[in-house]
Amino acid sequence: MHGHRPRTPEADRSRRWLMNKALLAGGVAAVATMTGCSSDASDTATASSSSGAPNGAHSGGPGGGMPTGAMPSGGPGGGGGNGMGPGQSEVKYADFKGVSTDGTITDGLYSIHSTDVSTDGIVKAAQAFLDGLTAKERKSCTFDVDNDEWLAWSNVDGYQRKGVRMGDITATKRNLGYALLGAALSADGLTQTRNIMKLNAFLGDYSGGNRETLTEGAYFFTFMGTPSTTEPWGFQYEGHHVAINYFVLGDQVVMAPTFMGSEPTSATYKGEKITLFKTETKAGLTLLRSLTAAQRAKVISSTKKSGDDMKAGAGQDNAKLAYQGLVAKDFTSAQRQHLLDLVRVYVGNMNDGHAEVKMSEVEDHLDATYFYWMGETKDSSAFYYRVHSPVVLIEYDAQSPLAYGTKTSNASPGAGGGMGGPNGTPTQQHIHTIIRTPNGGDYGVDLLKLHLDNDH
Repeated sequence: MHGHRPRTPEADRSRRWLMNKALLAGGVAAVATMTGCSSDASDTATASSSSGAPNGAHSGGPGGGMPTGAMPSGGPGGGGGNGMGPGQSEVKYADFKGVSTDGTITDGLYSIHSTDVSTDGIVKAAQAFLDGLTAKERKSCTFDVDNDEWLAWSNVDGYQRKGVRMGDITATKRNLGYALLGAALSADGLTQTRNIMKLNAFLGDYSGGNRETLTEGAYFFTFMGTPSTTEPWGFQYEGHHVAINYFVLGDQVVMAPTFMGSEPTSATYKGEKITLFKTETKAGLTLLRSLTAAQRAKVISSTKKSGDDMKAGAGQDNAKLAYQGLVAKDFTSAQRQHLLDLVRVYVGNMNDGHAEVKMSEVEDHLDATYFYWMGETKDSSAFYYRVHSPVVLIEYDAQSPLAYGTKTSNASPGAGGGMGGPNGTPTQQHIHTIIRTPNGGDYGVDLLKLHLDNDH
């Protein structure tokens, strides 16, 4: 795109996909290594080695991995929303269009303008982190601003990732990385990210330990472009159940797609009781319960849901997703406020100033915002909901267990029993969420195109 040449050779991307596909093709032994992630999309993951499982992938909790002969429903290169890959479904940067309702992107939604919210602190924190790395470390995590690496993220634990691994650098360098996250995210966003990492380590301990991918250190930084207050750049922070894509152009920020999930969502780790996605769960229920019976009949497509219903996860950057449910145009003022409160939960993971900028954008399209639901509606129910407008897409998906509580005899309260996957029984102990910017906004792609077209 626009003359930038990726530093990562195409052959390297192909090799990565072939390695992931080979793991899938390896049969039961390989498939049984999957953990804590959906099985609805393309391929399993590979990773740095050292555990007993192939390539360091996790061998499953008590009850093992997938049942004998099980295979992700998408298969190699399959579709689906959560992304075992992303594998064949991964889109190259030059081919990126963005999520749309029918394959046609709506133009004119985004513009280059001043937000009056400084990004100086983010730029300084990013530069401080990079300056603290060795030359070798820095080279391993820096890419061109339009590199395919933006789109090569996954939510699985064992996926082969590039960049600087937090567990492989000194505590001083890690703290600089956390300082960058602290500048880019809100206090709640940073806490949520760290707690997801802690519960990832809990899952490793629960499953017997000795798994490099199920630790607090198995998270990676990559940088696209050079931190700047004037030129486009961004960073990605990624690992099991976390993928934060953060694009910066001047004082504009796009923090999408951002995936956050966990299995389990509630546990005690090193004496600290951690509970995740309580706010996301409650905000969805609050909006739903504010609707009339007639409105709920249009919003809820079914009181049943599968073990995996996410549509726009890893590898689904050009997904076609029609509006479903009920549009907010005729909501009451109280219902509109509940809808905004729900969106703010997700947008609010970004630092406060830029979150307000994004919320203003969401409000501008509130009349064209749809709310959709699958599943039951009790406080403890496992359900799926979606908020979808021209400028924001949010999915919340309570999924079936894959590695935690998969044996009824070992299941903690609320963990559920039985194996996971699309045919499993969903539970609030395994939740995936994502927020995207449809119509070309993800990864700041539309802003970068405008910048290159108009300023260069």
